Amino acid sequence: MAQYTRVSGCVGLITLQNPPVNALSAVVRQGIVDTVKTALSDPKVKSVVICGQNGNFCGGADIKEFGGEMTGPPLIPMIHAIEAANKPMVAAIEGGALGGGLELALGCHYRIAHSKARLGLPEVTLGLLPAAGGSQRLPRLIGVPDALDLITTGRHVTAAEALHLGIVDQVTDHNTVDAAVKFALSVAGRSLDARRISTFPCPRPPDSDAFFEEAMQKVRRSGRGAMAPVACVQAVRAAATLPYEQGVEREKELMATLFTSGQARALQYIFFAQRAVARWSMPSGASWDASKPRPVNKAAVIGLGTMGRGIAVALAQTGLSVVAVETQEKQLMEAKEAVTSMLERGAKRRGAASALDTIRYSQDIQAAADADLVIEAVFEDMALKLEVFRQLSAFCKPGTLLCTNTSALDVDELARGTTNPELVVGMHFFAPAHVMKLLEVVYGKRSSPQAVATAMQLGKKMGKASVAVGNCRGFVGNRMLRLYVEQAFFLLEEGATPESVDQALEEFGFPMGVFRMSDLSGLDVGWRTRKAAGQAQPGEAIGQSGRIRNGSRYSPIGDLVCEQGRFGQKTGRGWYRYDKPGSRVARSDPWLHSFLEQYRARHGLVARSIDRQEVLERCLYALINEGFRILEDGIAAGPEDIDVIYVFGYGWPGHRGGPMYYASTVGLARVLERLQHYHQAHPDVPDLQPCSLLRRLVASGSPPVHRWREVIKNPHSLL
Repeated sequence: MAQYTRVSGCVGLITLQNPPVNALSAVVRQGIVDTVKTALSDPKVKSVVICGQNGNFCGGADIKEFGGEMTGPPLIPMIHAIEAANKPMVAAIEGGALGGGLELALGCHYRIAHSKARLGLPEVTLGLLPAAGGSQRLPRLIGVPDALDLITTGRHVTAAEALHLGIVDQVTDHNTVDAAVKFALSVAGRSLDARRISTFPCPRPPDSDAFFEEAMQKVRRSGRGAMAPVACVQAVRAAATLPYEQGVEREKELMATLFTSGQARALQYIFFAQRAVARWSMPSGASWDASKPRPVNKAAVIGLGTMGRGIAVALAQTGLSVVAVETQEKQLMEAKEAVTSMLERGAKRRGAASALDTIRYSQDIQAAADADLVIEAVFEDMALKLEVFRQLSAFCKPGTLLCTNTSALDVDELARGTTNPELVVGMHFFAPAHVMKLLEVVYGKRSSPQAVATAMQLGKKMGKASVAVGNCRGFVGNRMLRLYVEQAFFLLEEGATPESVDQALEEFGFPMGVFRMSDLSGLDVGWRTRKAAGQAQPGEAIGQSGRIRNGSRYSPIGDLVCEQGRFGQKTGRGWYRYDKPGSRVARSDPWLHSFLEQYRARHGLVARSIDRQEVLERCLYALINEGFRILEDGIAAGPEDIDVIYVFGYGWPGHRGGPMYYASTVGLARVLERLQHYHQAHPDVPDLQPCSLLRRLVASGSPPVHRWREVIKNPHSLL
């Protein structure tokens, strides 16, 4: 709803009321229409301020309404009526003005924002475009290049940046509504002809055809098959080339195409999945709503390599006091310089003060003694981590949470080395830790619900999509990734090339294929893991016996490439060649192709033609099958957990909704049939044998993904 009052004698105040973000539901839209009419018809009212309840202007459309028939007043005529009003309409923006909320503000004649407000048009992240005039008004207000950037990326801007761009007229550190009312009084009676954005001419960039062609190529490269960014460019082009009324019609046509698309459904599924994973639960029955997090005011990071530096930055940017510990002096100095640079760049980007003064550096691990929470980020070695945890357990104050950033090691084993194993959890960040949105919070057998709640709450403060998962080798993301990489190696043995595998995966929507990603992260990382597991063995045993480990097929190709000192970009050679070590431009390598031919010949393997479909089915369905096993094992509570992990941590294209959602769109029966086919063709790969949960879901009629939990909880369920 929307509440109407008159303040300061002659200012009508309209307050949107729909917690938590004052979304523009049918009831709210009706309230706006009614209160605007009241204000405009009241002769005592000379100007109007629109604000939101509880310090939040408006979070945009009510996404829950997207699934059914739309009711209530349409948004576009409502905003047009506000813009056409003969009394100054002022938006008082606190909290967020996002999507339809910003479009509502753009319909007002003036916009006053609080310094901590954030503004944006994030519709593209839901597979849509700003379709209440936003794609037409914003370019007229701030110019095509800046508008195109905001609309095609969906990024939020600070009030400071919004002022610089010209989106808002004034920024205040004080009470925003008071400032807006004062402003409304000052503009009462002024002509509004120059304040109606829809009447502005849209400045066309020089050589606009070339500009929009380049913009289109850019979003196609970055979107990798996503429809919405392409439609956003088309809508902004309409703003630059058509009269406003025709541009709005074009906006409407493009939105109609997107609104019912499978991509929009997938992205909206991910939107709700992020909220679902926040409502975590553990097999013990403990859950988010019955577990109170501990307060965390001071955190420590142990180990300042690449991951530790990013974690320290992420913590500092939340406003926490941070102790950053690195025992090696040279490494400490390098880390301090790197962290300082990252914090300064982040502050500049956010238009905020740098958090440099919140970090204290030390070579002494005991500097972490009074921290509320410690995150260990030392080298991925169990003996080293156990020693760190033993020391922390000895001198940290009672109740300190001890967290490990391990990507695969046993959290329970680490906890056994402490005096309070219930205070130990995993906090698996993804590189770069201050940028990547995913955080896997790993609970062990003895982790307390309060420890999990605290880690999840801290992840939320850092802006992470935090997912609570159980403890097993590789947790969720890396456990599934192993099967994906393994199938890629097998495909090389059978006749594929790194280029053909990567091309298929990148055309599917991954930003990088498996081999380009391996070159980026370093081939030696996986090699070290395989050696620790006893899989990678020195030299090369010829024949089938050289490709068997523990009775199952194994490909030593990655190990042999590493033995040549080819670790990827860092050495200038890996699956591809690079102009020099550290270069990012991957080039096809004749040596690697020759190596594969010789390898196949030594092992008696005959290369065959492998098409794109087989690459996708082998890599993706093997990964998905492991996802079903993870659900069956209770490591992840539901498919949403897996999908959030893969979209935000592993580059799975959001417009395909995550691996488990994707399986449901392909058809579970189809996934089952293809896995059966490949397992029959490769009986020495037991991981291709379809998981029993997948079989049960198919036997249950392949229910939609939101009903899988019913089958997971009841092994005998046929729905």
